Amino acid sequence: MHTTQSVQTYQKPHLSSVIGCRPVPTHAAPRSSAHPMAAALPLLLLLLVLALPAATHALTADGQALLAFKAAVLRDPTGALADWNASDADPCSWNGVACDAAGTGVRRVVALSLPRKGLVATLPASALPASLRHLNLRSNRLFGALPPALIAGATGLRSLVLYENELDGPVPAELGALPYLQILDLSANSFNGSLPASILKCRRLRALALARNNLTGQLPPGFGQELSALELLNLSYNRFSAAIPDDIGNLSRLQGTVDLSHNHFSGPIPASLGNLPEKVYIDLTYNNLSGPIPQNGALENRGPTAFMGNPGLCGPPLKNACSPSSNPFVPNDGDSAPAGARRSKGLGKVAIVAIVLSDVVGILIIALVFFYCYWRAVSPKKKGQGGAAGSKWSRSGKDCGCFSRDEPETPSDQAEQYGLVVLDQQVKFDLDELLKASAFVLGKSGIGIVYKVVLEDGLITAVRRLGEGGLQRFKEFQSEVEAIAKVRHPNIVTLRAYYWSFDEKLLIYDYITNGSLSTAIHGKPGTMTLTPLPWDARLKIMKGVASGMSFLHEFSPKKYVHGDLRPNNVLLGMDMEPYISDFGLGRLANIAGGASSFSQSDRAGVEKAKTQQPDASVSPLVSRGSCYQAPEALKTLKPSQKWDVYSFGVILLEMITGRSPIMLLETMQMDLVQWVQFCIEERKPSSNVLDSFLAGDSEREDEMIAVLKVALCCVQANPERRPSMRHVEETLERLNVSS
Repeated sequence: MHTTQSVQTYQKPHLSSVIGCRPVPTHAAPRSSAHPMAAALPLLLLLLVLALPAATHALTADGQALLAFKAAVLRDPTGALADWNASDADPCSWNGVACDAAGTGVRRVVALSLPRKGLVATLPASALPASLRHLNLRSNRLFGALPPALIAGATGLRSLVLYENELDGPVPAELGALPYLQILDLSANSFNGSLPASILKCRRLRALALARNNLTGQLPPGFGQELSALELLNLSYNRFSAAIPDDIGNLSRLQGTVDLSHNHFSGPIPASLGNLPEKVYIDLTYNNLSGPIPQNGALENRGPTAFMGNPGLCGPPLKNACSPSSNPFVPNDGDSAPAGARRSKGLGKVAIVAIVLSDVVGILIIALVFFYCYWRAVSPKKKGQGGAAGSKWSRSGKDCGCFSRDEPETPSDQAEQYGLVVLDQQVKFDLDELLKASAFVLGKSGIGIVYKVVLEDGLITAVRRLGEGGLQRFKEFQSEVEAIAKVRHPNIVTLRAYYWSFDEKLLIYDYITNGSLSTAIHGKPGTMTLTPLPWDARLKIMKGVASGMSFLHEFSPKKYVHGDLRPNNVLLGMDMEPYISDFGLGRLANIAGGASSFSQSDRAGVEKAKTQQPDASVSPLVSRGSCYQAPEALKTLKPSQKWDVYSFGVILLEMITGRSPIMLLETMQMDLVQWVQFCIEERKPSSNVLDSFLAGDSEREDEMIAVLKVALCCVQANPERRPSMRHVEETLERLNVSS
């Protein structure tokens, strides 16, 4: 993380204050220029001036707390702490350290992340910085206990990750003093003793991972009631005993696998476990559980593998049936009655009559359903509806489920395909690491939210979350997303992986560091600072976007149409190289059950323009997307390659003029294309059209005018008169770029 260090200034102390620090002589001294103290005074002042700056740069308290951790490190094979120097003004530039001013102007340490560094150390008993929010020391060789004093002062701690070390001793009860704790991962250590009840005070806890330790005893009473925010729970490979808490069914936010396997839990499986979300997989293997397996909710229709290793369990889906005495739903007449008498009584006349009646009722219901389906299928033919009957047959067959021929696979048939799907061998992280990563919202649109996701090893990705819903079109989604991933070009953002589940669809891309082209041209909304792009950078971006769009149109596997090209969808890298993003996104959103490639406001604007019904509050084409949409958008919502050419032409005009199409619409009721054409018709000087920052570069004005001509060709009202992107690319490449 790049942080700007504050500059500390030194103010020379007043001379009287310096003299006042000297001892007062006990007798008067004769006035003489040769007095020893008078001769030494300049030297003392010089030493004081030299000493004071050093004092102002003394290491902060946060840095001293981190140096206490460094002092406890016995081995640092990778040199992870080599730049931790006490002579620094603050620790914000140290490896693994992140700081934040948080509006106070004073930078404080908020994160310490040193995973997989091979550090051999005991954790110091001194307190961590009070401002610390995230501590990640996973996969090192830390040993000894987790000192309570280490975490007691960091009351704002959000995540504590000590996975895969050699720590032992009890889990500190002081964890309960961390009210903001959201992630606690102590897995793969040797912690022992019971889980302290104080952990229930961490009511914001979202992930609790304690797997592969030596923890014993029962879970604290109220575990499910107090920790209702949990989304991840892994207690496997410990020695927890006693019964599984009845209130565990309150954990309605759980996701993935609830892993209680390889423990000593005993007693019956609480029926409340069935109240967990049905998408959650519950692993109860290798415990001491007994009794019948409840058949409700999340426990229903589970395979036997979720319950193996519990000899006392019985009933479906296991093969060993439950005896009447072990089934709480079957009355027991007592042990005194002979087994033969109980069987005889259980199969009395009343029971036999009930069984027969239930069979008859079941057969009648099946017959009625079959008759209803048959009637729905043939009724259109009786009404003489001809060709329409075929479509109604198909629909009725699908509704009833008994005449369907082309039904897609059920979610259970596709279950093995759900999850994180890697599309590039360079992707080294898994779903667990992705879910544990820090995420920051980059932007929102009608299609979904885009996050900046920082993984524990420092890798940064961009993750787009699509709309929820829709499982029946998984194969279509899979085919489409894999085709998009095959599009590789230096000016197109690469899709690296995707995630598909019952209610979550994610697309994982490369993260592009310098933001969008829109921000580069106009600055961030709400800020006054803007560094204008020089002409060389603008021309480089124009050429790169043209090259990427030409590749999409001519050489990609499906000869894609972007359909939503605008400056917000052009991202800039470290050297201002452009990357086109979000192509093919509209179709993916439709398949996934989210919004289409047009926002609701765009659709409303198009429909109003079609019907010529102006709205007093909304001018035609005033929506943000419509500024870049070709005129034929008024007649059709299906984009074409010529539509992309028009959008690219508007972007060229925006980069040449420095004017925002949206602002022009709002202030002059004229879009950017109309404004440029108006300036040409009125024979305005080029300085009125060009960005004021570019207007003074007379040596490059010929290139700017050449690009302006290309842009005007691209925004022709007639699609047939627009050039292809390949031709545009070749024209721009012929322009010379001075070094």
